[in-house]
Formats: sequence, structure tokens, C-alpha cells
Amino acid sequence: MKKTKLGEFEELVLLTVIVLKEDAYGVEIKRELEERLKETLSVGSIQSALKRLEEKGYLSSIFGEATQKRGGKRKRIYSVTNTGIQVLHEMKDVRAKLWDSVPNTVATTTK
Repeated sequence: MKKTKLGEFEELVLLTVIVLKEDAYGVEIKRELEERLKETLSVGSIQSALKRLEEKGYLSSIFGEATQKRGGKRKRIYSVTNTGIQVLHEMKDVRAKLWDSVPNTVATTTK
């Protein structure tokens, strides 16, 4: 396996982009993550993660159409690249193997 540079928050953002499909833009990603994590996130943290993930080649983006609701501003809509999907599978495998190696006494007390 190649070395994967993916932080926990980046992994959550990537997964959220997959879940949201064509609705994967900044505000909606923030809303979905806040709902699932039960905490408030800053717009800046989301935007920084999206930028890093795009720079790493795990995300791509396009501009959507301008809407009146957004004052004529266009949304940047994100999608996960094949490389992003591959890195998510690698992370899932690493986590699963680690959990499989955790002794039963520890695994049952942490649930």
C-alpha cells in the first residue's frame, strides 16, 4: 500500500461529498457534517479541507449555475476522484485490520 496522506477530518469530508452527490458544495457539506457529528464547524475548516483534498487530487470541482437565491453567485460543486475513492478504501482497510487486531477485552469495553 502506498503512503496515504489523509487526516481524519479530510476522510469525513470525502465521505460526505460521496453521500451528497450533486449537492456536494461548501454550505451543504458543512450542514451534513454538523448534523452527523453533532457539533458546529467553521466554514473555514470545510473550505480548507476541500482545498487540500483538491490539491491532493482526491476531489475535483466545477462551478454550478448562478442562482437568484445566492445573489447570482455560483456554487462550487465537488466530486470525489477515482484516486479519492481508492484512498478511502485504503483507509477503510487499514482501520478494519487494526480493529481486527484489537484484543476482545479492549474492543468490548470501548463500545
